Amino acid sequence: MTSRTTTGSAERWLVLLSVCLAAMTMPLTFTGPAVALSRIAADLGGSPIELNWVTNAFMLTFGATLMASGALADNHGRKRLFLVGLSLYILASLGAMLAPDIIWFDIFRAVQGIGSAAAFAGGASALAQEFEGPLRLRAFSFLGTSFGIGLAFGPIASGLLISAFGWRSIFLLVAALAIAAAMLGLRTIRESRDPDATGLDWAGAGTFTIALASLTYGVLQAPQSGWADPLVVTLLAASIICFVAFVVVERQAQRPMLDLTLFAYPRFVGVQFLAAAPAYAFVVLLVLLPIRFIGIEGMNEIKAGQLMICLSGPLLILPMLAGQLARWIAPATICGVGLLVAAAGLVWLSLTPPVDSALMAPLMLIGVGIALPWGLMDGLAVSVVPRERAGMAVGIFNTTRVACEGVALAIVMATLSGFAAAQLAAQGMASSTDAAAAAQLLVTGNLGEAAQHLPQAGAIVLVQAYETAFDRLLIVLAAITVVTALVVFLGLRRVSASERETAALPACQEG
Repeated sequence: MTSRTTTGSAERWLVLLSVCLAAMTMPLTFTGPAVALSRIAADLGGSPIELNWVTNAFMLTFGATLMASGALADNHGRKRLFLVGLSLYILASLGAMLAPDIIWFDIFRAVQGIGSAAAFAGGASALAQEFEGPLRLRAFSFLGTSFGIGLAFGPIASGLLISAFGWRSIFLLVAALAIAAAMLGLRTIRESRDPDATGLDWAGAGTFTIALASLTYGVLQAPQSGWADPLVVTLLAASIICFVAFVVVERQAQRPMLDLTLFAYPRFVGVQFLAAAPAYAFVVLLVLLPIRFIGIEGMNEIKAGQLMICLSGPLLILPMLAGQLARWIAPATICGVGLLVAAAGLVWLSLTPPVDSALMAPLMLIGVGIALPWGLMDGLAVSVVPRERAGMAVGIFNTTRVACEGVALAIVMATLSGFAAAQLAAQGMASSTDAAAAAQLLVTGNLGEAAQHLPQAGAIVLVQAYETAFDRLLIVLAAITVVTALVVFLGLRRVSASERETAALPACQEG
């Protein structure tokens, strides 16, 4: 049992409202700067790699600290960590709004990620204590829908704010929402913790954070410096060494931050693949598409935001419907079919010309495919461990999800840059070095500077090279999504004897 006071029926729904309100701010923080990237670059300057960190700094620290945050929530109190995380998030948002240059902006983005991780881990594990059985599934479905609201309206809200008040207003909005969530949580959330907790696994947290940071930094640096560059090689080698050290530390720890024995359960493995699935099929598009629409295709922020609603809008409704469908259809089937639908949408998008009306249908199909498993993810994550370890379960699942999103974004941007550079070099427009430099500028949506860098190519040739590279990238993402769908389907259907003894959500059981 966890040390907690039972919350009244009405009050626990206010707890859910507080956590959902906080969760809504996080996708706004993720999608908003992608829409504003060209404006941020114009105001604060920055090289292509510094502009890449506008998004990656947040994703990296969010993913790297989420598992440690789950352990801290179990050890020191879920309400306490929720409020501390929101406070840090609010201060970092205000700092980003007032940042004088791109370096300070990236630093505050990194701090935002740490605050988001603490708030999310504390809030989600608090929810697991307030709700049980089918009600817990409903609560986490609401949580998924809250993310969907932030994703659906984030781009268009950001576009409207940027047009009316400038890009800094995005951070004022998310700070205001976080303040409201903190005030409500302060009144309604009851403190709870794991009485068997023995303290934070500092060695595990440290090795994991360094490994993830080194991997992300190395992948981001590679397109600019080359994969054989000593710095890139050192960073990638450090990531491998630290990941190995993390596994060794966790196997020897009495109460590890990540219980590696859980990977003996097929459904647990399937849940982790499910956590990674949206990274390549959906999340990277939330960053790449606004950059393409605004920086390459020349749309304004409002038009780009309207198109992005086609992609993320299905997350407003379908996660709740998927939660209801799980009463009659196995979650493995819902998740597997959803990912295959998303893969079909990616292929369709690669064959579609960049015309507003033509883009809407494939974007919507991708959104529908991702929305089906989206509402089941968090409920599945907490169903494979005892309730007392809810913080660890939330931490592991969301660390996998966010870490994969951050790493996927870095890899995908590097891949897109490589495809664009190869396309430019193949046309004989530039040397491989000049083509790589121009491709880096294109990936950040800086078409004007890329045209100045390669005046012999011209804007039309640069746009064609970028679009061809983007289409090739979409096919690669579709292939990855198909493979992931098969692994998730097979993994979630296999239930070991040990897992049958674990208390699980009704909707997470097969049959």
